[in-house]
Amino acid sequence: MMSATPIPRTLAMSYYADLDVSVIDELPPGRTPIVTKLVSDARREEVFERVRVACLEGRQAYWVCPLIDESEALQLQTALETHATLTQIFPELRIGLAHGKLSSAEKAETMAAFKAGELQLLVATTVIEVGVDVPNASLMVIDHAERMGLAQLHQLRGRVGRGAAESMCVLLFQQPLSELARARLKIIFENTDGFEIAQQDLRLRGPGELLGARQSGVPMLRFADLAEDDKLLDKARDIADEMLRDFPQEAQAHLQRWMANEPDYLRT
Repeated sequence: MMSATPIPRTLAMSYYADLDVSVIDELPPGRTPIVTKLVSDARREEVFERVRVACLEGRQAYWVCPLIDESEALQLQTALETHATLTQIFPELRIGLAHGKLSSAEKAETMAAFKAGELQLLVATTVIEVGVDVPNASLMVIDHAERMGLAQLHQLRGRVGRGAAESMCVLLFQQPLSELARARLKIIFENTDGFEIAQQDLRLRGPGELLGARQSGVPMLRFADLAEDDKLLDKARDIADEMLRDFPQEAQAHLQRWMANEPDYLRT
């Protein structure tokens, strides 16, 4: 199992069973820290100017459009509208567009043009969340950042800061903010460590179903807390080995109690 950015469920899964966890906790050589800015939508004009200056100085930028109500159709519409608006605002810039409705060949062609420097600004949906490496891209604007989850914000932010130039991620948010959105933006603003972000995401959202589809919420345990009881988990892992070795009958009875609803798990 491998996770580039742990979500609550993958983090919770690492607490269970006989998993040896390998952690890469430092940036590759030559990477520069990313500056994160929280900017209200009321200051959008200032963000436009920052994008213009960055591109005219020879660097490249992303403008990421929000995911709205889990609707690909609405997300596409937003990307098209944003691309049209920015093309009008920046007639002097070469602007590309990437979204999930493009064919693989079209997306590859657009990304290749951006990586080659033929495009200065890339308007995109969250399709650029992973697997995009353009060292010259040093500015990212995430529109309506309050609508996105922590893992997604962290992944998107990681598309810049991949070269030697100082990089910035602007989280453009719209008021009023819900309490949850405010908490998410505070966490992503204050942290660049993906492990710390995942830990706080786990506390915020819950672990999800380990044998199911839900990636957050629905904690399996009635009393224990995966985020708070990590020292007890380490002890439990050691004791489990002892029980399996020295008390196999008791271990089997314990498993039977936990797996009483096994047919339900199999149906998931």
